[in-house]
Amino acid sequence: MSRIAYVNGHYVRHAEAGVHIEDRGYQFADGVYEVCGVRGGKLMDETLHLERLQRSLHELRMEMPMPLPALKHILRETLRRNHVLNGMVYCQVTRGVAPRDHPFPENARPSLVVTAKRLNETRIAVAVTHGVEVVTMPDQRWARRDIKSIALLPNILAKQSAREAGAYEAWLVDEEGFVTEGSSTNAWIVDGEGRLVTRPEGPGILSGITRRVLLQAARSEGIEVVERPFTPQEAKSAREAFISASSAIIIPVIRIDGQAVGNASPGSVTLRLREAYGRFGELS
Repeated sequence: MSRIAYVNGHYVRHAEAGVHIEDRGYQFADGVYEVCGVRGGKLMDETLHLERLQRSLHELRMEMPMPLPALKHILRETLRRNHVLNGMVYCQVTRGVAPRDHPFPENARPSLVVTAKRLNETRIAVAVTHGVEVVTMPDQRWARRDIKSIALLPNILAKQSAREAGAYEAWLVDEEGFVTEGSSTNAWIVDGEGRLVTRPEGPGILSGITRRVLLQAARSEGIEVVERPFTPQEAKSAREAFISASSAIIIPVIRIDGQAVGNASPGSVTLRLREAYGRFGELS
């Protein structure tokens, strides 16, 4: 069965979906997006994702494309039409269609695109079971990484470089020598004292929704949490390391730049947190 996409008021075959060539998302990356995980046909942490969507839009002085209840309905209808039980739903909002000019257009209406797809659960299961490698590289993104912008060119270049190096993910390093986050994930370590360490929220990272839930889960599990920057060298010397994202929740990191982390196998705190997430994540 053909996949179905929602595009500006219409459900259309995915292969035939399209936007105007002067959509500002296409020409300027003038837009934002959200990716919400789906488990058992239900949206994961929908409330937090939609709150972040509204914040990103506000930071770019863009309007919501429609009232929140209507958007929630479209998300679920797109899932239903695509028969997705375990996967993700992608929601993108741009400033709309207008003649190409850098200043904000006065009368453009926001464009909304929603798609849904299944995840490669086998690939994720293998990564969780065996752990993955990451490589470090300079962070070349813009200064407002807290906005979930569709301008992802530095991210995809970093991801491609990681894959060419035989790694699963790239950890980006700022000018002061600290890890910010992955190209599409948040970065974590467990230090020698058993404390969970991750960079604090701010313009330097995207405030991951899975990250927020994991922080809550860790504290409820009695795991000490320290929100501070860490260097690649500290990460390589850590007891454990992992990445988090809505699509896979947690994936253990067992090597950084070819150097083993801990005993080069998924750590107990990492796996404990992955299990605990299910008790704190919202399904709706």
